[in-house]
Amino acid sequence: MSQLQRLVIIDSQVQGSIVSLSSEQQHYLQRVLRLKNGDRFIALNGKGQTWIATIESNQATLIESLQTLSELSVSITLMLALPKTGFDDVVRQVTELGVACIAPVISDRTLLNPSGNKLDRWRRIAQEAAEQSERQIVPTILEPMPFKTALEQLQADSRYICAERSSSQHLINCDFGNSVIVAIGCEGGWTTQEIESAIKQNYQPVTLGKRILRAVTAPIAAASLIAGMVESRIESET
Repeated sequence: MSQLQRLVIIDSQVQGSIVSLSSEQQHYLQRVLRLKNGDRFIALNGKGQTWIATIESNQATLIESLQTLSELSVSITLMLALPKTGFDDVVRQVTELGVACIAPVISDRTLLNPSGNKLDRWRRIAQEAAEQSERQIVPTILEPMPFKTALEQLQADSRYICAERSSSQHLINCDFGNSVIVAIGCEGGWTTQEIESAIKQNYQPVTLGKRILRAVTAPIAAASLIAGMVESRIESET
């Protein structure tokens, strides 16, 4: 089914097997993709359910449920101190890599103060990236919050904070549970006080290697490492 185009729908659009398509979705399917009445596409609700659907003018019909296994077996949350630029690309690429949740935070060195429009844009980017990468789940993107609040509110089996120029254990050597949080700083990294606060909340300092990565490179590196470890672990168990 990989040749079929994918489209995220929301629960309020669905009545039984009928999907009411928004004007934007109609334009995308009919004008951009050139689909005609009766043509098929893949509909997903972004929560794990996927169907083959057919288009009929301003609506679609769900005709068959699909069982697909493209999601990671570990839930990854990236807690990211907002960089000055490039966050759109970070959202897109970590979505492709399988991240389940993105938590933008305001740290001591954060310069960006995003508007509500930015949050809406990030969520649209995540949805588009989930469609493109054939995921069943659209990552949750939380509203930006202070770093201290995120430390107190976000929960996971395993919690790590990336600290550059440290002698900490490399992330690739960590033994993580079914849910993981990785906290990554913006330009200039975390302050000493922020790292100490994270440690008090059971975060383990880790490194991504000997080189200093840009603020928009580090989250992609971290997500790639964890996704690779998860998939390698599954292969070794089968």
